[in-house]
Amino acid sequence: MKEELLKLIEEKSPGAKPLYLVIRGSHAYGTNIETSDTDYAGVFIQPIEDIFGSTYKEQINDEKNDTVIYEIRRFLELLSSNNPTILELLNTPEDCIIYKDPIFDVILDNRDIFITKICAKSFGGYAYAQISKAKGQNKKQNWEKEKVSRKEILDFVYVLDDGKSIPWKKWNENKKYEEKFCGVTNMSNAKGVYSVYYDHSAHLCFSENIPKIVRNVIIKLKKLINKPMGFGYKGIVKSEGVSQSESNQLRLSSIPKGELPICLISYNQDSFSQHCKDYKSYQTWLNERNEARWVDVESHGQKIDGKNMMHCVRLLQMSREIAEGKGINVRRENAQELIDIRKGKVDLQSIIDHVEREIKEIDILFNESNLPSQVDTQFVNNLLIEIRKNIYNV
Repeated sequence: MKEELLKLIEEKSPGAKPLYLVIRGSHAYGTNIETSDTDYAGVFIQPIEDIFGSTYKEQINDEKNDTVIYEIRRFLELLSSNNPTILELLNTPEDCIIYKDPIFDVILDNRDIFITKICAKSFGGYAYAQISKAKGQNKKQNWEKEKVSRKEILDFVYVLDDGKSIPWKKWNENKKYEEKFCGVTNMSNAKGVYSVYYDHSAHLCFSENIPKIVRNVIIKLKKLINKPMGFGYKGIVKSEGVSQSESNQLRLSSIPKGELPICLISYNQDSFSQHCKDYKSYQTWLNERNEARWVDVESHGQKIDGKNMMHCVRLLQMSREIAEGKGINVRRENAQELIDIRKGKVDLQSIIDHVEREIKEIDILFNESNLPSQVDTQFVNNLLIEIRKNIYNV
């Protein structure tokens, strides 16, 4: 894999020099399972021409191989903010280091200088974010059960009848009004409320529910007495050739004087629009989701993503260790316990209930610790200058 990473750096930033390449994620934590991918990260330094010119590149990404490689300046910036992911890279286990330029030792030898009280917020914030992602799985599971098929406008149309709001489809089950013979008009001073009329004449002439021989007789009679075969109502919704502007609208028709409505309806356009957005999001998620991970969540049935909760617990444990002066330990001694959380072998909701109390305790530990409040920016600046001078021979 080393050669592939070196090739990636050269392709994305010609002339750049790799400084540090590692395996990150579950393999570094020791929590990888049979379906785990191998993720990579690293640090590179751009040629001096790119630094002086306009082609500076903060990082190189390769989503196909879950790889991100940071330019040295960006790497140090993220370190200074106590970004958990970057601090973990600086403390990668030896068996996960693919390549290291000797100049990078100047950073590794000073790794503890980057540990500050900011870690309370950075690690704690990351941990808390994992809960939102984990609970979001509940919504996805509901989509899987309830929203696998697209709803239509008529599912959001309700008949106002005797003080009640009845779904159009249910109200019309026995009446059997055919939607294409309906005409709709706005109700004055009543947003979202419409009058619905029915073209009985067109129904008799063109409905396939009327025997063809009867329809033909009626059509002949109407022609004989010079009567129209309908009013040309447009139906309730447009089903073909729908433009973007019409996609969530009811169709309005001109109604002859003297016609009486069959009912009043309300149309919840906002709910239909939201459904369309949710459905599109569902389809995107369905196409992009990690199938093996989904099977894990579906099998334990807790509607909470165990992988997110595993990361939440890991981050909180690391945060507590940092506050207690134990440094940053990427390889987890309790890896099997974390794997059990990922697979839903424990009550995930109980972990969520515990998190807020744990974060408060960790905040107290950080406040009482001897850690500096922030990284020494002058030290970081001097470090960057030293590395660039060494690489550029200036």
